[in-house]
Amino acid sequence: MSYQVLARKWRPRTFASLVGQEHVVRALTHALTVQRLHHAYLFTGTRGVGKTTLARILAKALNCEAGVTATPCGRCSACLEIDSGRFVDLLEVDAATNTRVDEMRQLLENAVYAPTRGRFKVYVIDEVHMLSTSAFNAMLKTLEEPPEHVKFILATTDPQKIPVTVLSRCLQFNLKQMTQPLIADHLKHILEVEAISAEPGALHLLARSAAGSMRDALSLLDQAIAHGSGKVEEAQVREMLGSVDLDQIFSILDALLAGDPVALLRVSDEMAERSLSFDAALQEMASLFTRLQIAQLAPQAIADEMPERQRILDLAAELDPEFVQLAYQIAVHGRQELPLAPDEEAGFIMTLLRLYAFRPVLDEASGGQPPSVAPTVGPGAATHARQAAPLSSTAPSGRHTEGASVVAPLAEARLDTAAAAAAAAAAPVAAERPADDWHLILAQIKVSGMARELGQHCELRDLDGSRMVLRLAPRHRHLLIKAAQDKLQQALAEHFGQPLRLAIEIDQVSGDTPAATAQRERRERMDRAIASVEQDGFVREVIEMFDATLIESSIKPV
Repeated sequence: MSYQVLARKWRPRTFASLVGQEHVVRALTHALTVQRLHHAYLFTGTRGVGKTTLARILAKALNCEAGVTATPCGRCSACLEIDSGRFVDLLEVDAATNTRVDEMRQLLENAVYAPTRGRFKVYVIDEVHMLSTSAFNAMLKTLEEPPEHVKFILATTDPQKIPVTVLSRCLQFNLKQMTQPLIADHLKHILEVEAISAEPGALHLLARSAAGSMRDALSLLDQAIAHGSGKVEEAQVREMLGSVDLDQIFSILDALLAGDPVALLRVSDEMAERSLSFDAALQEMASLFTRLQIAQLAPQAIADEMPERQRILDLAAELDPEFVQLAYQIAVHGRQELPLAPDEEAGFIMTLLRLYAFRPVLDEASGGQPPSVAPTVGPGAATHARQAAPLSSTAPSGRHTEGASVVAPLAEARLDTAAAAAAAAAAPVAAERPADDWHLILAQIKVSGMARELGQHCELRDLDGSRMVLRLAPRHRHLLIKAAQDKLQQALAEHFGQPLRLAIEIDQVSGDTPAATAQRERRERMDRAIASVEQDGFVREVIEMFDATLIESSIKPV
C-alpha cells in the first residue's frame, strides 16, 4: 500500500477536529444549526491554516444525507465522496489557472442546473484574488443572486486584491495563523497515535519553523521522521533545519558579560563550520533579547513550562535593561545589514563585535553585578540608579519612591544647574562655588550635543594650568568619541582663554557628576510637586470623597 503523507492523512474531516480556528467554527456551526445559510462565504488567511479544509467540511455539512447539520456523519456516500474528491456537485476551481473571463462564464453557465447527487451545488474557488477584473465582473450577478441550490465558497491568501463589490456579497471569515504551542501540541498528538517517539524540543523547533502553518508543520514532521529513521530528536531536527542552537546564543551573552571577544569569534566559527544560517541566528538573538526584557520588566509573564526559563531569569538579573534594549536594536539592524556585508559571516561578526563594544561593564563596588534600573525612571536613570543608596523605611505610603537617593551634604550645597548657568551669565564668578568646580565650568562653557553629554557624565579629577583631567565611568565609555572630546577641549580652551590639553580617564567616579546631580534635582523637584499636590486641600477632599488615586505621572513640576 502506498504511503500517504501526514498533511493529507491528518487533514480534518469535521469541525470538531479542526484546530486553531474556533472563532470560524463557532460561527459556521451556529449558522448550520439554525439553518441560517448564506449563499457566499469568503475564507482568508495565510497558507496552511485550513481554508480549503473548512470549505470541504462545509460542503459535507450542506450535502450530508443525514440533512444539513454541523456534524456530518462521514459515513454516507456524499461524505465519503467529498473526502475522496469525487463528489460531482462539489466543484473545486483553481483561480490561479482559470483567470480568464471565458472560463468563469462557462463555469457559471452550469450553475443554473440542479445538483446531480447532493442537496447543493458547491463552488469552491481557491486563490480567488488571481481572477482578472473581467472575470470578477462576470460573476458579480450570479454571486449576489445565485440559484437556491448553489453555494459559493471563496478562499484567498490576499483579500486586498479582491474587489470591494465581491467582498460586500460574501460572509468573510479571517483564519488566524496557528500559534507555536498549538502546533507543537497537535504534532505531539499525531506522533502518539502514529506510535513515533519525539522529544519536546524537536516539536517546538518544527512548530517555530512552520511559521503559523499547520500544513507546513506536518510536511516538516514527515521530513524529520525520515531524517531521524523513525525518531524525532531535537539534535537531528536542528541539523535538518539548520537551526541555531539556543546554547550558542546563550554563549554569546556569557562572552559579552565576561568581556571575551575571542569567545564571540569562536561561536561564529562554529556556526560557519556547521553551515548554520547567520540570519536565523540574529533572529533568534533578537527573540531572546525580547524574552530577557520581558523577564526584567514583567517576570510573571514568563511561562513556567518554558525550558530555558531559569537561564533567562538569571541573565535578566545580570544584564542592564538599557543594554538589553540596545542589544535588541543591534541584533535587528545587524540582520537588516547582512545583505550589504561582504558576506553573511562578516556581517554577523561585526554585529557581535558591536555588541561587545557596547557591552555592560560590571561595577566592582557592587560585587560584579550591574545595578538594576527602575523601568519607570526617565532619562539618566542608569546613572542615578547606580549611585542610589538604600531606600528609607519611613517613605510615605502611596508614593513612588523607587530609585530615590540619599543626598550627600556636599551635593545638597550645590545650586541648581540651570540656576548656576543663569548666575554665571550675570556674574562671571559665583561665590557659592570654587573656581575649579566642574559643575560651574560646564554650565558656563558653550558646548552642546555629544560633547555636552560627555561632559555631563564626567567628574573633574585635576586642573593644573593648561592640563585638565576628567574621569568617566566605564558604563558611559560609549560617549568617549574623539569628535566630542575635541569639541569639549576647544570649548574649555575658549573658556579659560588659553590652550588646554584635555585627558579623560576611564574609571569609577567618586562623586556626583553633573548628569547625576541634574537627575537628582529633577527628582527632588518632582517629589516636591507631588507633595504639594497631595497637601492641597481640594485634592485631599476629592481623594477622600471619591476614594480616588493620585496619578503621579500626570504631575509636572513648574
